Amino acid sequence: MPTPVILDCDPGHDDAFAIWLAAGDPEIDLRAITTVGGNGKLAHTTYNARVVAGLAGITGVPIAPGADSPMVRLLSPAVGIHGDNALGGPELPPPAVEADPRTAVELIRDTLDAAGEPVTIVATGPLTNIAMFARTYPDRLPRIGDVVWMGGSTGRGNITPYAEFNCWTDPEAASIVLGSGVPFTMIGLNVTHQVLVTPEVMARIGAVGNRTAAFGVELLSYFNSTYETDQGMPEGPLHDPVAVALVARPGLVTTVRTRLDIELRGTETAGATSVDLLGKLGREPNAHVATGVDVEAFWDLIEAAVRTLS
Repeated sequence: MPTPVILDCDPGHDDAFAIWLAAGDPEIDLRAITTVGGNGKLAHTTYNARVVAGLAGITGVPIAPGADSPMVRLLSPAVGIHGDNALGGPELPPPAVEADPRTAVELIRDTLDAAGEPVTIVATGPLTNIAMFARTYPDRLPRIGDVVWMGGSTGRGNITPYAEFNCWTDPEAASIVLGSGVPFTMIGLNVTHQVLVTPEVMARIGAVGNRTAAFGVELLSYFNSTYETDQGMPEGPLHDPVAVALVARPGLVTTVRTRLDIELRGTETAGATSVDLLGKLGREPNAHVATGVDVEAFWDLIEAAVRTLS
């Protein structure tokens, strides 16, 4: 049976592909999309989610806006990577789907309440919405099967030397979710930097030939150009869909059970993820952390999902 999923995201070029994979893969039952301020301001990320869903023919999934800022910090959108509207590059068509009148926290609550089984939350942005849900409805947390988060790193960062952007944006939220007791899986830069948008990948997506593929190639072209300028990587890593891929095909991403903590106050390390792979701290393991990915199988999933869309 397909896994029921809520996708919490901040579109974002790679979030667009996460939405498409979640909607297009037969092993995922996408129940809801919630948006958060991260790659762009909330107004942009919500609008973008509506655009990429509608363009691909995803019309039956509610999309609800959530937190417009981190819990205690100021939002600093990733303009250098994603552009002023968080989805730079192509001209965006008018969204074909409306936003749900509920807030993200309300939609998460209602989706969990309506489900007859645990629901997986795939989060591909800052964890602000999930932390707010944990604080507002702690009694509903047992209904979450797993929180699978694209964030953090077992090594270096991408917004500071040690911090990855999603964690750096709202480390307090990440710490709250991790400490809430829900099952938690982290997909960090150490893994997502393995799935690079090469010329071969661009050609493969473009060859699908539908509207989603054509729009996706425009997104990827812009994404690669900004990654080369900002990160010195001419082939950008398509981070967010890796979290969706783990849910769709659990064997595609390898993980280890280990101790994960969030650095909140370090002068140079705030937002860093402390992953105790060697067990040096003697603390109880509290998360699964990704260590590898089958790159070819990942791109097979992306291509197959895009083929199912408009």
